[in-house]
Amino acid sequence: MSAEPVRDPGLQPERTRLAWRRTTLSGTVVAVLAMKTALHGGVSATGILAGALSCVLWLAFLTLAHHRIRALAASPEPPALAPRHATTTILVTVALAVCGATLLF
Repeated sequence: MSAEPVRDPGLQPERTRLAWRRTTLSGTVVAVLAMKTALHGGVSATGILAGALSCVLWLAFLTLAHHRIRALAASPEPPALAPRHATTTILVTVALAVCGATLLF
């Protein structure tokens, strides 16, 4: 008869918080590279628009991530991510990737 190890409920929210922070950092890199690409080789209206849109999308993702990180830190058993927030986060992430790809091609 072996005793089951006691699960620390604080580990999963901590890993999730760290994942949100890493993803936010990745989004920051994409936004910075998008602006750099937009300004490289001369200024164009399309480049500026895509770079500005990337920055706005990055700020939206940052806001969503900060909201989730705070929710995870607020209680030992955090609530599930609301479908509305999950959908918005997915849409912002995909739009940010599309803006980054647009600047490359």
